[in-house]
This record gives sequence, C-alpha cells and structure tokens, in this order.
Amino acid sequence: MFSTLHPNIKVRIYTSFLSRVVGSAVFPFMAIYFTREINASVAGILLLIQVAVQFIAGLYGGYLADIIGRKQLMVAGEVMKVGAFAGLLAVNSPIFTSPWITFIMLLVIGVSGGMVNPASEAMLIDVSTKETRAFMYSVNYWAVNLSIMIGLMIGGWFFEQYFFELIAVLLLMGIVTLWMTAALIIDTYEIKSGKGQGTYGIKPLLKSYGLVMKDWTFMAFTFGGIAILSIEFQRNNFISVRLEEEIIPQTIQLFNLLSFDMDGIRLLSLLTVVNTLMIVLFTAAAGKWITGKKEEPIMYTGFILFGMGYFFMAFSNDFLTLFLSVVVLTIGELLYVPTRQSLLADIVDDSRRGAYMAMNGLVFQVGKMIGAAGLIVGNIIGGLAMGIGFLGLVVLGIFFSKVALRNGGKEESVIKNKVCDG
Repeated sequence: MFSTLHPNIKVRIYTSFLSRVVGSAVFPFMAIYFTREINASVAGILLLIQVAVQFIAGLYGGYLADIIGRKQLMVAGEVMKVGAFAGLLAVNSPIFTSPWITFIMLLVIGVSGGMVNPASEAMLIDVSTKETRAFMYSVNYWAVNLSIMIGLMIGGWFFEQYFFELIAVLLLMGIVTLWMTAALIIDTYEIKSGKGQGTYGIKPLLKSYGLVMKDWTFMAFTFGGIAILSIEFQRNNFISVRLEEEIIPQTIQLFNLLSFDMDGIRLLSLLTVVNTLMIVLFTAAAGKWITGKKEEPIMYTGFILFGMGYFFMAFSNDFLTLFLSVVVLTIGELLYVPTRQSLLADIVDDSRRGAYMAMNGLVFQVGKMIGAAGLIVGNIIGGLAMGIGFLGLVVLGIFFSKVALRNGGKEESVIKNKVCDG
C-alpha cells in the first residue's frame, strides 16, 4: 500500500526520517550543552526563548503556506536550515567554540522549522485522500518514533565526545534533505488569484486565529493537552540534566559476558529507546484493543499512568525503578495518544480544520516552553517537588479535558462558532 501513496508523501517521510535520525542525536541534548557551557538557569532561559521563537514562526509559517505555496516555503526553510547547520559547525569546531552564537543558530533553525513543518503538513493533506490518510499518518508516526530511537542511541553514546562530528553529519543530511525537497517534491498547490495581496501583515493573521480562540470547548481541550505534554518535555530538559549530574559513571556487567560504561546521558538514551521501542512495537496492538471501547476513561487512565511514570523519573536514581517507570509511562502514552486524537477530531469544526490544527500546535510549543522552564524551576525546588508538580499537571490535564468534553463536543462547538460569527 505504501507504493500507492503520492510521491510527495513518500519523499516527505524519507526526508523527515533522515533529518530526525541525526537531529535526535543532537537537539535533545542541547540542555546539557548549555548547562555545561554556561549554567542551568541560563540554559533554561535560552531554550525557552528558542521554543517561543519557533512557535511564533510556526504560526506565521502556517499562514504563509496558504499564501505563497507549500514547496516554495519548504525550500526556503531548508536553505535557512542548511545555513544554520553550517554556522553550528563553525562555532563548535576544535579551534573555536561559542555557546552564544550556537544559540543564535538554534533560533535560525527554529524559524526554519516554523516555515517547513506547517507547509509540509498542509502538503501531506493536499496530496492524500480520506482513504489513504490514516495509513499515511500511521507510517509517518512509526517512522518518526523509529528515527528518534536511533538518533537518541547515537547521541547518548557520542554527544559528549563527538559533538563536532555529529553536527558535520547534520549539515550533510541537511544538504541531502534540501536537494530532495527541491528536486523531488511536486508543487501541486495552486495559489488562488489575489489571495496573497495585502495579507502578509499581523492583523489578518490574528483575525484568522481569533476565530478559533472563541471556541472554548476546543481551547479547554488544548489546555488539557498542554498540561500533559509539559510533562513529556521535561525528559530532555530537567530530567536529562538531573541524570547527567546525579548518575555516577560506572561499569555495567551483563552476565560476566559484556561490560560497558554507563553515565547519565547514556542512561537517558537507553530509557528513551525503551520508550520509543515499545511505541513502535505496540502502537498497532494498543489501537486495536482501544477500538470499540469508551475513549474518555481510557484517556484519563493513560494520563495517570503517564504522570506516575514521570513522577519517579523526576527523582529516582535506581536503574530498575527508572526502567519500570518508563514502562509505566509508555503504557500510559499508548492509551492516551490515540484516544485524545480521536476525541480531538470530534471537537474540531471541520469547516476550519486547518486553523484548528495550526492552533493545536499550542499543545506542543507551549509544552516545550514549560519543559524548558522546568530546567530553571527544577534547579531550585529539586526532583521530588518536580515529581509532585508532574502529578499536579496530570490533574490539570484531566480537569480541562473533562470541562471540554462536558460541553458537548463537536456539535456544540460548531454552534458556538456560528454564534460568534454572527
């Protein structure tokens, strides 16, 4: 069935896989880089700024994708990304290092991602059909998790000693991705006559998203999602730095046959590999089990298991406890991700699906911002208090989701929008 997908879909899955394999070996560990080069508090602030810039760029990028076209924006973003990768390589070489210029390059990468991602997502919808869309997204979800798993394994073992070499590979992969996007993507989107004239400003952008923000049902559900995703993004911020600082490097013996050195970064990569491998192996089985069952209680159960796993991840240094925590939180993730996506589809007003999905990016971007802020807060209050805070976020996630679903879902959402529109 994969062979029947539109060529643009296959190219995008290939480029996304390649770029994520190398990107996941570098970017999830940048909190450790900035903490080492500067300090934890400044690292948290820098990452918070970087996420905020990418979020703003993403909102505007999604808006521009409908005005100037998908491929043109994607190519421009990939060119910008290659330039930023080259800059990263230059300022992290054996003869010159600058964490501040590194941060500027990360901002450029964030802006480029804000240009590429919304345009590519819109392109996937453009060239897919209702019959192929579910298969397309399932393949993409599997590829994303597999690429992240491979990348984190590479980064956990090589980030500290081979940072420069990893960036060099990242630059090479960026050039390959740029070529594939420019040469292989077919521009199928037709810009409507006069659509872009006089509409590049902030006012029409705010008006477009303002209509979505009037839908309280959708916004409450979004706030619930932000609370839950904020927990997940602590893994590459507070938890990664805590493990790097608190786990004493040691040699692990396996049945007197194999031994290897273990430190905090490598432990984090192994924990993430377990999480991702479970998702890759059991997503289909979990989806089949959920089918036909009431989704809301399954989602809340997933929230609770997810939060409990991260609760112990926030302060425990025992290897067995950490691995069991990852198993628990992954089961929670397998339960809540598909059910929440299904419930979201019932809430969204189909007549404005594009604007709703762009605004749904709040879940990820604000979650990343809170994750970066957790690096600062966790440095002050400690691991146990952070774990209790994670459970508090679970409570908020359940509360806002219940408020949204109590409002009656999609039909009431559409009615309220019609009232708001006059």
